[in-house]
Amino acid sequence: MKTIGYIIQKEFRQIFRNKGMLPIIFILPILQLVILSNAATYEVKNIKFAYIDNDHSSYSRELIEKFNASTYFSVLTDFSSEAKASSAMLKGEVDVLLVIPPYFERDLQKEKYTDLGVTINAIDGAAAGVENVYVNQIVQSFNKKLKVELLQPEDALITPVNITSIPSFWYNETLNYKTFMVPGILVLLVTMITLFLSGMNIVREKEIGTLEQINVTPIKKSQFIIGKLFPFWVIGMGLLSIGLLIAKLIFDVPMLGSLGLMYLYTSIYILVILGIGLFISNFTDTQQQAMFIAWFFVVIFILMSGLFTPIESMPGWAQIITEFNPIKYFVEVMRMVMLKGSSFQDILPQFLKTLLYALIMNGLAVWSYKKTN
Repeated sequence: MKTIGYIIQKEFRQIFRNKGMLPIIFILPILQLVILSNAATYEVKNIKFAYIDNDHSSYSRELIEKFNASTYFSVLTDFSSEAKASSAMLKGEVDVLLVIPPYFERDLQKEKYTDLGVTINAIDGAAAGVENVYVNQIVQSFNKKLKVELLQPEDALITPVNITSIPSFWYNETLNYKTFMVPGILVLLVTMITLFLSGMNIVREKEIGTLEQINVTPIKKSQFIIGKLFPFWVIGMGLLSIGLLIAKLIFDVPMLGSLGLMYLYTSIYILVILGIGLFISNFTDTQQQAMFIAWFFVVIFILMSGLFTPIESMPGWAQIITEFNPIKYFVEVMRMVMLKGSSFQDILPQFLKTLLYALIMNGLAVWSYKKTN
């Protein structure tokens, strides 16, 4: 144990002597959590809206006013022709174009039916889908009002039947996207920092030539690896503590579950990431190589973790691959414990899979590390 203690002491001194590493460990994660949590949102606002009013009636003006009153749309201008409107959309000046046909009001009064043309810039498919929902909501609201106004005199005694749904939003009553995103971004930061630091640590020893000196000492392989990785385990747990504090004080994210349970799971999860970092470092000779390989896997893990896109929406083969993604389980556990107040029994499947992952990755890392006496 004394040998491991000396190695740990040496690693902490080496970390804190490196003035360039300290901001990366402590300052950048805080800035990233604050900035990304405010920037990463599923909400679509300030939609650039334009219209072509071919009717110029009271009904068409009322419909346009509904879009103008919406907090999601920024009504820019009206166009005199579809050619000018298409040109503006091509330049990126317009996101949504509404075309009101001639005789819009007359057809509604006589035929009780008419069509509206809506063109949406769908380069960003996800945003286009949300914009389409917003447009439909406004049109449906306008349509509902007209149904009451256009009742015939003989129907005056008939009271329109309205069905109102009363939604109940569990676990995020205010539908605040930060409540959903902050736990996931915290997972992202803990993962990236611990993976990059552990992956580059041993490679750095190779570059400066100290690894060969350590290999010829009586230090056992297990002692060297534990001493090397333990400081980064502590740093990872520290980052979790700082992140949880920021999540509560700045974003007011609810923490319904047990903090101890979050720390217990995170302690196992960090072992997985440290094992991956050590495994990468065993097969690389420079810090640049280690960083590139680590970044390659991190990007895949993040995009297939369910952090930004639902796993259920992925193809079947992709959903199978996500079963081997440790970040997926960490994101699930953090959201379950923080937002739902889940117990250990609830997260037991994720816990067991992560524990198995930790044993396999660290076993492979220790096996692949070559030490010559």
